Amino acid sequence: MRQGGHEVVAASPNSGVNTITGEGLKGAVAGAQVVIDLANSPSFEEKAVLEFFQTSGRNLVAAEAAAGIRHHVALSIVGTDRSDNGYFRAKAAQEKLIEASGIPYTIIRSTQFLEFLRGIADLSADGNVVRLPPDLFQPIAADDVAAVVAEVALAAPRNGIIEIAGPERAPFNEIVARYLKAVSDPREVVRDPEARYFGGRVEERSLVPLGEARLGHIGLDEWLRRSPTKA
Repeated sequence: MRQGGHEVVAASPNSGVNTITGEGLKGAVAGAQVVIDLANSPSFEEKAVLEFFQTSGRNLVAAEAAAGIRHHVALSIVGTDRSDNGYFRAKAAQEKLIEASGIPYTIIRSTQFLEFLRGIADLSADGNVVRLPPDLFQPIAADDVAAVVAEVALAAPRNGIIEIAGPERAPFNEIVARYLKAVSDPREVVRDPEARYFGGRVEERSLVPLGEARLGHIGLDEWLRRSPTKA
């Protein structure tokens, strides 16, 4: 946003702005036209994450309404409405708050980030074996997400949802296996149709867009070339 010549306030608890307590929120949105909500829960525990997104969402839209914000942009997840995952359900609750707020909005549902691949492997590991379902997966690079978020923030509110995904779609287990091989991680990826994702059961298309979606430009191989730390 700054590269495009726009004035940006990067608000977070570290800068004295807290969407849970409301601290600094009024001052952060004062004079703004657009709010981009990228807040995330520090806990993925089902009750805690739901409380986070409901509290944060209510505080944020109240501050925005008082400040006359013209566009609320929120980053969400593809599949929030198709999963029994507690985190996804909490994001769905956040979306409903935004839709009911009366503030013009655009919700961007993104597939999982390529930057999460190591964490996904670690979460799904049992010793040297990583168990993952063969359901479809279409991860996107964070740089592509940032570009779309900035573009959407500068456009007119859609009062609806758009979906974005990476350029490559393949079975979940195959993408993670490619990643681990590329970073010389010796763990074996096992195809397990019963494996869960963050505690939730996934089906073949739970994690990918079902209809039209904006596709990023950075595939796994290109992302690996660009990422010296390999996330």
